[in-house]
Amino acid sequence: MTLELGEKCGVCGIYGHPEAANLTYLGLHALQHRGQESSGIVSSDRRDLFSHRAMGLVADIFDRDVLRKLPGDHAIGHNRYSTAGSSEIKNAQPFVVETGFGSIAVAHNGNIVNAVDIRQDLEREGAIFQSTMDTEVIVHLMARSEHRDLAGRLVEALHHVKGSYSLLILSDDQLLAVRDPNGFRPLVIGRLGETVVIASETCALDLIGAKFDREVEPGELIVVNREGMRSYRPFQAVPQSHCVFELIYFARPDSVVFGRTVHDVRKRFGRRLAEESSVLADVVIPVPDSGVPAALGFAEAAGIPFDFGLIRNHYVGRTFIEPRQSIRHFGVKLKLNPVRSVVEGKRVVVVDDSIVRGTTSRKIVKMLRAAGAAEVHMRVSSPPTTHPCYYGIDTPTRQELVAATHSLDQTRTYITADSLAYLSLEGLQSVVNPDPESFCYACFSGCYPVSFPYEEITQMRLFDGKVPSRVFSIT
Repeated sequence: MTLELGEKCGVCGIYGHPEAANLTYLGLHALQHRGQESSGIVSSDRRDLFSHRAMGLVADIFDRDVLRKLPGDHAIGHNRYSTAGSSEIKNAQPFVVETGFGSIAVAHNGNIVNAVDIRQDLEREGAIFQSTMDTEVIVHLMARSEHRDLAGRLVEALHHVKGSYSLLILSDDQLLAVRDPNGFRPLVIGRLGETVVIASETCALDLIGAKFDREVEPGELIVVNREGMRSYRPFQAVPQSHCVFELIYFARPDSVVFGRTVHDVRKRFGRRLAEESSVLADVVIPVPDSGVPAALGFAEAAGIPFDFGLIRNHYVGRTFIEPRQSIRHFGVKLKLNPVRSVVEGKRVVVVDDSIVRGTTSRKIVKMLRAAGAAEVHMRVSSPPTTHPCYYGIDTPTRQELVAATHSLDQTRTYITADSLAYLSLEGLQSVVNPDPESFCYACFSGCYPVSFPYEEITQMRLFDGKVPSRVFSIT
């Protein structure tokens, strides 16, 4: 899949290291794939909080001079891809506020599905919001709590919210980490000597040399302070609903997510896909980069040679100027280009992790035909995406999802492929064994584990004042 879905955010926190901001910077660099709109780091010297946030990529925002201005041995950081709230600096995280109980910084990965209702209630009672982020409602709820300690305020606030959250909160002298009871988004704990590291994925631990300890469990609150690390279970247990798209697409393949090595799972998706829908062909090629492991598995199981028939340009910026004279498939060609010698005159199997709107797949198929491919067979290592996600993934509305509005053959015709096949939901679940019931498949099935007020509100419009007139309760 080539940038048709966006994941909301990556977080990283360091407690107890003299180079906390530097290590957080490296952790965010490893988590860049989880958000490219903005990045920020907040550090603590046990007295004050120091913050730097900006729009853009981690490497462009932070340099030695900036990091020197983030002193202290505790820090949290955040990469953002907006799903709730517009893309602008006021919505960059970590979100820093001065409160009656001290200064705190908040970094959030997920989506609060009842944030609109909570915000409206708070505004009616006089609350003034600084941003359009769903995260800010948590801070307001904490401010209204009568608990004396920070952890108690956080727990009381979270009892009012519904949805997904992997949260880091930094005060002057402690780091809190909490994961929603369903466990939608990943969050892991690592150790670097006596230093505690908490991050969205294990690849962040690997880069800084930290040893993976364990996951923050669904519904678990971690408090790290001078007394050490303590664990609390303040929420009622509910069935787990890990986001299966973390394994399909979002997580880095070298990470361990939900107890599974992502690369290995994706290869098994490809193997199962080949068992379900092999085809006579000369070469298997991936849509890079996320389609590579599944294509390797498909090729091995089908006994068809694997090669790179599409090359990805890793240096495409966020904006570009299109030539006055239109170039066919210009947007996709900025990111991908076919290797003619690999595909010319051949029956080609193209493996991608998912199809969302179908427009990118259509352009890829046409590019391969223009490069001389005799046949192009599209294989997808996940089931058809038929429903939007409301738990932290920026997805189109259901009307924009090609699999929701087109039959399999209609989709094949639209993308101009010779054949099209998806991995079945049963096949997907067989790969994520031994506990497939612990995952959320709502984007494939429409069975949402956490109810929410509005079906047609897209994540980007939650607080922008652009709510569509038609809304449907699905509670």
